Amino acid sequence: MTATRPVLLVTGGSRGIGAAICTMAAGRGYDVAVNYQNDAGAAAKVVAACEAAGARAVALKGDMASEADITHVFAEAKAALGPLSHVVNNAGITGPGSKLADADPQVIRTCIDVNVTGAILVAREAARALLANDGAKNRTIVNISSIAAGLGSPDEFVWYAASKGAIDSLTIGLAKELAPAGIRVNAVAPGMTETDIHALSSGEPGRVARIAPTIPLRRAAQPEEIAEAVLFALSAAASYMVGSIIKVGGGR
Repeated sequence: MTATRPVLLVTGGSRGIGAAICTMAAGRGYDVAVNYQNDAGAAAKVVAACEAAGARAVALKGDMASEADITHVFAEAKAALGPLSHVVNNAGITGPGSKLADADPQVIRTCIDVNVTGAILVAREAARALLANDGAKNRTIVNISSIAAGLGSPDEFVWYAASKGAIDSLTIGLAKELAPAGIRVNAVAPGMTETDIHALSSGEPGRVARIAPTIPLRRAAQPEEIAEAVLFALSAAASYMVGSIIKVGGGR
Protein backbone atom coordinates (compact mmCIF):
# COMPACT_ATOMS: atom_id res chain seq x y z
CA MET A 1 0.00 0.00 0.00
CA THR A 2 1.34 3.42 -0.90
CA ALA A 3 0.24 6.19 1.44
CA THR A 4 -0.45 9.60 -0.03
CA ARG A 5 -0.13 11.21 3.39
CA PRO A 6 2.54 10.67 6.04
CA VAL A 7 1.59 7.88 8.43
CA LEU A 8 1.85 8.56 12.16
CA LEU A 9 1.60 6.11 15.07
CA VAL A 10 0.90 7.58 18.50
CA THR A 11 1.28 5.24 21.49
CA GLY A 12 -1.14 6.04 24.28
CA GLY A 13 -3.19 7.98 21.76
CA SER A 14 -6.69 7.49 23.18
CA ARG A 15 -6.66 10.19 25.86
CA GLY A 16 -5.01 13.34 27.13
CA ILE A 17 -1.95 14.60 25.29
CA GLY A 18 -1.90 11.57 23.00
CA ALA A 19 -5.47 12.18 21.82
CA ALA A 20 -4.72 15.86 21.20
CA ILE A 21 -1.69 14.89 19.11
CA CYS A 22 -3.74 12.43 17.04
CA THR A 23 -6.57 14.83 16.23
CA MET A 24 -4.24 17.76 15.54
CA ALA A 25 -2.06 15.61 13.28
CA ALA A 26 -5.09 14.41 11.35
CA GLY A 27 -6.06 18.00 10.64
CA ARG A 28 -2.56 18.75 9.39
CA GLY A 29 -2.28 16.03 6.80
CA TYR A 30 -1.28 12.83 8.62
CA ASP A 31 -3.01 9.47 8.60
CA VAL A 32 -3.06 8.27 12.19
CA ALA A 33 -2.74 4.98 14.08
CA VAL A 34 -4.16 5.43 17.59
CA ASN A 35 -2.74 2.98 20.11
CA TYR A 36 -4.69 2.34 23.31
CA GLN A 37 -4.40 -0.12 26.17
CA ASN A 38 -7.91 -0.67 27.53
CA ASP A 39 -10.45 2.02 26.62
CA ALA A 40 -11.70 1.06 23.16
CA GLY A 41 -14.50 3.63 23.37
CA ALA A 42 -12.08 6.50 23.92
CA ALA A 43 -9.89 5.32 21.06
CA ALA A 44 -12.91 5.07 18.77
CA LYS A 45 -13.80 8.70 19.53
CA VAL A 46 -10.27 9.79 18.60
CA VAL A 47 -10.44 7.79 15.37
CA ALA A 48 -13.78 9.42 14.54
CA ALA A 49 -12.31 12.87 15.16
CA CYS A 50 -9.34 12.06 12.93
CA GLU A 51 -11.62 10.81 10.16
CA ALA A 52 -13.78 13.93 10.46
CA ALA A 53 -10.59 15.94 9.84
CA GLY A 54 -10.03 14.06 6.58
CA ALA A 55 -7.54 11.43 7.73
CA ARG A 56 -7.49 7.68 7.53
CA ALA A 57 -7.29 6.42 11.09
CA VAL A 58 -7.29 3.15 13.00
CA ALA A 59 -7.42 2.18 16.69
CA LEU A 60 -4.90 -0.47 17.76
CA LYS A 61 -5.08 -2.18 21.14
CA GLY A 62 -1.77 -2.97 22.84
CA ASP A 63 0.09 -2.73 26.13
CA MET A 64 3.23 -0.66 25.54
CA ALA A 65 5.02 -2.53 28.33
CA SER A 66 4.74 -5.75 26.30
CA GLU A 67 7.25 -6.49 23.54
CA ALA A 68 4.77 -8.76 21.77
CA ASP A 69 2.05 -6.09 21.84
CA ILE A 70 4.45 -3.41 20.61
CA THR A 71 5.52 -5.54 17.65
CA HIS A 72 1.89 -6.36 16.87
CA VAL A 73 0.77 -2.70 17.00
CA PHE A 74 3.51 -1.61 14.60
CA ALA A 75 2.66 -4.43 12.20
CA GLU A 76 -1.05 -3.65 12.32
CA ALA A 77 -0.43 0.06 11.77
CA LYS A 78 1.54 -0.71 8.62
CA ALA A 79 -1.07 -3.18 7.40
CA ALA A 80 -3.90 -0.69 7.89
CA LEU A 81 -2.32 2.57 6.76
CA GLY A 82 0.94 1.78 4.97
CA PRO A 83 4.59 2.19 6.01
CA LEU A 84 5.12 4.45 9.01
CA SER A 85 6.95 7.73 8.55
CA HIS A 86 6.38 9.27 12.01
CA VAL A 87 6.07 7.90 15.55
CA VAL A 88 5.17 9.63 18.81
CA ASN A 89 6.38 7.57 21.78
CA ASN A 90 3.82 8.85 24.28
CA ALA A 91 2.45 6.03 26.48
CA GLY A 92 3.30 6.57 30.14
CA ILE A 93 2.05 6.30 33.71
CA THR A 94 2.95 7.64 37.15
CA GLY A 95 1.31 5.36 39.70
CA PRO A 96 0.07 6.66 43.07
CA GLY A 97 2.24 9.45 44.47
CA SER A 98 4.28 9.25 47.69
CA LYS A 99 7.72 9.89 49.12
CA LEU A 100 10.18 7.40 47.70
CA ALA A 101 10.76 5.87 51.13
CA ASP A 102 7.06 4.98 51.27
CA ALA A 103 6.63 3.85 47.66
CA ASP A 104 5.35 0.39 46.81
CA PRO A 105 8.06 -1.44 44.83
CA GLN A 106 5.40 -2.74 42.45
CA VAL A 107 4.31 0.83 41.65
CA ILE A 108 7.91 1.69 40.81
CA ARG A 109 8.40 -1.48 38.77
CA THR A 110 5.22 -0.96 36.74
CA CYS A 111 6.14 2.64 36.00
CA ILE A 112 9.60 1.65 34.79
CA ASP A 113 8.18 -1.23 32.72
CA VAL A 114 5.98 1.20 30.76
CA ASN A 115 7.93 4.46 30.82
CA VAL A 116 11.45 3.11 30.33
CA THR A 117 11.60 -0.48 29.10
CA GLY A 118 8.43 -0.13 27.06
CA ALA A 119 9.41 3.24 25.64
CA ILE A 120 12.83 1.91 24.62
CA LEU A 121 11.20 -1.06 22.89
CA VAL A 122 8.77 1.29 21.13
CA ALA A 123 11.75 3.39 20.02
CA ARG A 124 13.51 0.25 18.78
CA GLU A 125 10.47 -0.77 16.74
CA ALA A 126 10.08 2.80 15.46
CA ALA A 127 13.71 2.82 14.35
CA ARG A 128 13.21 -0.46 12.49
CA ALA A 129 10.03 0.77 10.81
CA LEU A 130 11.45 4.12 9.71
CA LEU A 131 14.77 2.66 8.53
CA ALA A 132 12.79 0.22 6.37
CA ASN A 133 10.74 3.10 4.91
CA ASP A 134 13.76 4.81 3.39
CA GLY A 135 11.78 6.43 0.60
CA ALA A 136 9.68 8.54 2.98
CA LYS A 137 10.39 12.21 3.54
CA ASN A 138 10.97 13.77 6.96
CA ARG A 139 10.96 10.53 8.98
CA THR A 140 10.69 11.52 12.62
CA ILE A 141 10.35 10.09 16.13
CA VAL A 142 9.17 12.28 19.00
CA ASN A 143 9.50 10.93 22.52
CA ILE A 144 7.33 12.39 25.28
CA SER A 145 9.45 13.25 28.28
CA SER A 146 8.45 15.54 31.18
CA ILE A 147 9.83 18.57 32.97
CA ALA A 148 9.82 16.20 35.96
CA ALA A 149 13.14 14.88 34.62
CA GLY A 150 14.72 18.21 35.63
CA LEU A 151 12.59 18.91 38.70
CA GLY A 152 12.92 15.48 40.33
CA SER A 153 9.32 15.44 41.62
CA PRO A 154 10.34 15.20 45.30
CA ASP A 155 7.73 13.95 47.78
CA GLU A 156 5.50 12.72 44.94
CA PHE A 157 7.01 10.83 41.99
CA VAL A 158 10.78 10.53 42.19
CA TRP A 159 10.63 7.25 40.25
CA TYR A 160 8.52 8.86 37.52
CA ALA A 161 11.01 11.73 37.23
CA ALA A 162 13.79 9.16 36.92
CA SER A 163 11.87 7.35 34.18
CA LYS A 164 11.60 10.57 32.18
CA GLY A 165 15.31 11.27 32.70
CA ALA A 166 15.81 7.97 30.90
CA ILE A 167 13.65 9.24 28.02
CA ASP A 168 15.90 12.29 27.68
CA SER A 169 18.97 10.05 27.43
CA LEU A 170 17.19 7.75 24.98
CA THR A 171 16.36 10.76 22.82
CA ILE A 172 19.93 12.06 22.71
CA GLY A 173 21.49 8.70 21.94
CA LEU A 174 18.95 7.52 19.39
CA ALA A 175 19.02 10.91 17.65
CA LYS A 176 22.75 10.58 17.05
CA GLU A 177 22.32 6.97 15.94
CA LEU A 178 19.59 7.63 13.37
CA ALA A 179 20.52 11.09 12.06
CA PRO A 180 22.97 9.72 9.47
CA ALA A 181 20.03 7.80 7.95
CA GLY A 182 18.02 11.02 7.72
CA ILE A 183 15.71 10.17 10.64
CA ARG A 184 15.24 12.89 13.25
CA VAL A 185 14.61 12.07 16.92
CA ASN A 186 13.56 14.71 19.44
CA ALA A 187 11.54 14.94 22.64
CA VAL A 188 8.86 17.19 24.06
CA ALA A 189 8.83 17.63 27.85
CA PRO A 190 5.40 18.77 29.06
CA GLY A 191 4.77 20.42 32.37
CA MET A 192 1.57 20.16 34.38
CA THR A 193 -1.23 19.48 31.89
CA GLU A 194 -4.96 19.19 32.41
CA THR A 195 -5.57 15.52 31.59
CA ASP A 196 -7.11 12.55 33.37
CA ILE A 197 -3.70 11.02 34.17
CA HIS A 198 -3.89 12.70 37.58
CA ALA A 199 -7.08 10.85 38.47
CA LEU A 200 -6.47 7.60 36.58
CA SER A 201 -2.76 7.05 37.27
CA SER A 202 -1.66 9.18 40.23
CA GLY A 203 -4.94 8.92 42.13
CA GLU A 204 -5.12 12.65 42.83
CA PRO A 205 -7.84 14.34 40.76
CA GLY A 206 -7.10 17.70 42.40
CA ARG A 207 -3.40 17.74 41.62
CA VAL A 208 -3.68 20.34 38.85
CA ALA A 209 -5.47 22.79 41.14
CA ARG A 210 -2.85 22.20 43.86
CA ILE A 211 0.18 22.72 41.61
CA ALA A 212 -1.12 25.49 39.31
CA PRO A 213 -0.35 28.39 41.73
CA THR A 214 3.33 27.35 41.77
CA ILE A 215 3.65 27.63 37.98
CA PRO A 216 4.96 31.02 36.75
CA LEU A 217 2.06 31.23 34.27
CA ARG A 218 -0.29 30.37 37.16
CA ARG A 219 -2.10 27.67 35.20
CA ALA A 220 -1.68 24.20 33.78
CA ALA A 221 -1.34 23.54 30.07
CA GLN A 222 -4.12 22.31 27.86
CA PRO A 223 -3.30 19.12 25.94
CA GLU A 224 -3.48 21.04 22.66
CA GLU A 225 -0.66 23.33 23.81
CA ILE A 226 1.60 20.31 24.21
CA ALA A 227 0.39 18.85 20.92
CA GLU A 228 1.44 22.04 19.11
CA ALA A 229 5.04 21.49 20.19
CA VAL A 230 4.89 17.85 19.14
CA LEU A 231 3.47 18.71 15.71
CA PHE A 232 6.26 21.23 15.23
CA ALA A 233 8.88 18.61 16.10
CA LEU A 234 7.25 16.17 13.67
CA SER A 235 7.13 18.69 10.86
CA ALA A 236 9.64 19.70 8.21
CA ALA A 237 9.79 23.10 9.93
CA ALA A 238 12.02 21.35 12.50
CA SER A 239 14.24 19.83 9.80
CA TYR A 240 17.55 20.70 11.51
CA MET A 241 16.43 19.86 15.03
CA VAL A 242 18.02 16.60 16.22
CA GLY A 243 18.31 15.35 19.80
CA SER A 244 16.50 18.36 21.21
CA ILE A 245 14.27 18.27 24.30
CA ILE A 246 11.59 20.95 24.04
CA LYS A 247 10.32 22.08 27.43
CA VAL A 248 6.68 23.14 27.48
CA GLY A 249 6.33 23.84 31.17
CA GLY A 250 4.81 27.27 31.70
CA GLY A 251 8.07 28.50 33.23
CA ARG A 252 8.72 25.73 35.75
